[in-house]
Amino acid sequence: MADDVWLVVGLGNPGPSYAKTRHNVGQMVVDELAGRVGGGWKQHKQAKAEVIETRLSGYRTILAKPRSFMNESGGPVAGLLRFYKVEPANLVAVHDELDIDFAALRLKFGGGDNGHNGLRSIRKSVGTGDYHRVRFGVGRPPGRQNPADFVLNEFSSTERKDLPFELDRTADAIESLLADGLEVTQGKYNS
Repeated sequence: MADDVWLVVGLGNPGPSYAKTRHNVGQMVVDELAGRVGGGWKQHKQAKAEVIETRLSGYRTILAKPRSFMNESGGPVAGLLRFYKVEPANLVAVHDELDIDFAALRLKFGGGDNGHNGLRSIRKSVGTGDYHRVRFGVGRPPGRQNPADFVLNEFSSTERKDLPFELDRTADAIESLLADGLEVTQGKYNS
């Protein structure tokens, strides 16, 4: 339906010290979408988040970046869903994924949290895991590096060379998800 409203949330941690880390790739993707629509981020008056109200693929869409730490993302997401009257099925959470290689994409609907604290927080606050996820691969840490330390580090110099292209491709996948649905988008972008 053309009247559907979508909420596309880029997960990450607030502040400049986290801005370029693997854990913030979700926010990097929504920043790419924001650049496409020429929108400027505004502090939401009720939810602890920055938002841009726009249109993507013909749908009213709210782009959002929670201003909470990753493991507290659920509160801002639940607040935005309520404020904009968006059903959880029209929520798209964009996040880093350790279990897939760098820049590989996996779009899915529902499922478990797979140890991701941001997704766990959303499930707890929203009351369901039935929403869309755009999983951006960051790969496993080398050697015995702690995964929490790994995701809080910046991408490697090799990865940074490819990152702009991969962020652009992920933004394309989100636009496709809204325009063409999950199955078609999975066929085009899941790797």
